[in-house]
Amino acid sequence: MPGFKQINEQDIAFFQSILPKERVLAGEQINEDFTRDEMTEYGTFDPGVVLTVMSAQEVSQVLAYCNLHNIPVTPRGAGTGLCGGCVAIYGGVVLDLGQMKRLVEVDPINMTATVEPGLMLMEFNKMLEGTGLFYPPDPGEKSATVCGNIMTNAGGMRAVRYGVTRDYVLGMQVVLADGTIQELGGKVVKTSSGYNLMQLLCGSEGTLCVLTQSTVKLIPEPKANLSLLAPFDSLEDCVEVVPKVLSCGCEPTAVEFMEKEVIEAAEEYLGKQFPDKSADAYLLLRLDGSQEAQIEPRLEAVTDLLLESGANDVLLADTDERKMSIWDARGAFLEAIKNSTVSMDECDVVVPRERIADFVRLSRVVSRENALRIRSFGHAGDGNLHLYLCKDDYPDEVWQKKCAAAMQQLYDAAREMGGDVSGEHGIGHAKAKYLEESVGEVQIGLMRGIKQAFDPKGILNPGKVISRQ
Repeated sequence: MPGFKQINEQDIAFFQSILPKERVLAGEQINEDFTRDEMTEYGTFDPGVVLTVMSAQEVSQVLAYCNLHNIPVTPRGAGTGLCGGCVAIYGGVVLDLGQMKRLVEVDPINMTATVEPGLMLMEFNKMLEGTGLFYPPDPGEKSATVCGNIMTNAGGMRAVRYGVTRDYVLGMQVVLADGTIQELGGKVVKTSSGYNLMQLLCGSEGTLCVLTQSTVKLIPEPKANLSLLAPFDSLEDCVEVVPKVLSCGCEPTAVEFMEKEVIEAAEEYLGKQFPDKSADAYLLLRLDGSQEAQIEPRLEAVTDLLLESGANDVLLADTDERKMSIWDARGAFLEAIKNSTVSMDECDVVVPRERIADFVRLSRVVSRENALRIRSFGHAGDGNLHLYLCKDDYPDEVWQKKCAAAMQQLYDAAREMGGDVSGEHGIGHAKAKYLEESVGEVQIGLMRGIKQAFDPKGILNPGKVISRQ
């Protein structure tokens, strides 16, 4: 352990003096869920203690003590991450924020909502029903927390029209490494008041602060929406049409691509039939508007474009049942692939839109060269591809070599195409090596300087995003 103090009985006694004993878990009391995130490929790590906190004041007391005694602290929401971002790789404290789940306020005048860090996205969306407002960020994992999404700057399926999570964060209550509570931003919709620390903290993965409350922007809920499913003979043909779709004026809310094999896996996982399985690849679009009459001209334009560009057909989903049959399958892709193999690793790259087809072709080459099954889907509208490398029947040693070689090829290609390591899932500890290769020494040095300014002792989520030095 790089200089960190490990938890002892004296530390546990202190935590029990500031928190109820049932919220201080150690040893066999710790559920194994707290040792990992959703990607078990990256290993399990035992924390010294799990502390369930219920307020910013409790977080402040914990951090002040840990900073004084050089104890590492790993903030954790719902634990749905895919890159080892919420695991205690150096032991110490796992700070469980999952029970702080209040919707503090919905302000219809300023069109904002204020949420605590444990509120799940699906709970938040349900609470907004009937207000006429909605929260646009739409990551595929609905059991993730809103504030967890903020800490990874999650994107999701609606990012192509509405932007990513960072675009909706107006205010934050954060606790710094020494226990200081700070309020950043608020309900104002713009500011030019010095460095924007709040936006810097979005995507920081708990390495610079602990987020204990956030105020987010809401927008009027669209009253009408339609979904289109376009089958293509090949995935390359499917993704090559995306730039045309985005420039034709149809203003899609979502543009997703998927392969037939992933759809079949989702069918088996859900026990439900997909509307069409006639083609090798599909483009899925959603159009939103204040009323259907507003959508119809856009629908006609994009339908004509898709057919002219090689789509075998354009299937319209205009009823709730048809929409659910498509989007439920799309939402289950990750779990379906995971269910199809004994282990897997994920590549979450983002490339310029015009290079999506090139990257897809390259991924096929990587799959063949390494004799690895690779399944892909993703957000074609913003160039964010999710590729899953499947272990299947390979022994551990063979799998590790093949996976490492394939990952290096994929990340090297993304960098050469002007892309980045992660489009929305973050870096955690699993992707730190690839981040350093991608951005270079100067940017990593700047990041380390920022980390030093916020967290001089390095206790906050150590080993994540950038290596400890």
